[in-house]
Amino acid sequence: AFGGWVWWQLGAAPALQYVTGFVVEKSLAMDNVFVIAMIFSYFAIPRQYQHRVLFWGVLGVIVLRAIMIGVGATLVERFGWVLYIFAAFLIATGVKMWLSADEEYDLKDSAALRLVRRVLPVTDALHGDRFFVRAADAAGKAKWLATPLFLSLVMVEIVDVVFAVDSVPAIFAITTDPFIVYTSNIFAILGLRALYFALAAMVHRFHYLKYALAVLLVFIGAKIFVADAFGLAKIPPAVSLSVTFAILAAGVGWSLWKTRDADQKS
Repeated sequence: AFGGWVWWQLGAAPALQYVTGFVVEKSLAMDNVFVIAMIFSYFAIPRQYQHRVLFWGVLGVIVLRAIMIGVGATLVERFGWVLYIFAAFLIATGVKMWLSADEEYDLKDSAALRLVRRVLPVTDALHGDRFFVRAADAAGKAKWLATPLFLSLVMVEIVDVVFAVDSVPAIFAITTDPFIVYTSNIFAILGLRALYFALAAMVHRFHYLKYALAVLLVFIGAKIFVADAFGLAKIPPAVSLSVTFAILAAGVGWSLWKTRDADQKS
């Protein structure tokens, strides 16, 4: 609906850029879903409390993205060559994602989690839907302690910062219009909670989507260099959107095809 409003108010090209940015961000959010599912599993967060974590998590993500997009827009406006750095970074990230697609994310090895545990005193058990509780420490002195529920929220925010390092340059490689960049990101993020609950139980079926995302990042980065090499102002938005849909459709289709037997057995 918002894409239609952009088309009506700003024209076809900005609308196609908005849709492309939205689709790319939504697709990259799939990786967030995989890791969030691991976080909830690691901390043994019951489903009834996951809504609370994701509600505050999404609010935090919106603020963090606004800051990162604001910084990115300022850099691109003042230093046009930053786009080439973004493009090179996306290509390198895509290659790395392809090569490490089969690796599992393990929270036990997370330096961020170890750091948070050192900074925050955390209870061993959950206390309902509470993020903090007042309890006695080893010396018998009452103090505020974070619960595993709050620790899971912190990890969700940290994970988004890590993934934003990919997604923010990706959207700037699609368009440098701050309005399109921000709205496409935010509208995609607002659906993160619904996306998680829709896909959390079947994330194992989208294993090969990571390869498609790797190809997509390389494409987004490479098209900046290709446009410059051929003297184009930019790759037409319709072409970018078509290629984006084709890459993602191939990744989803291949994933569902390869995991069909396992799904039938279960």
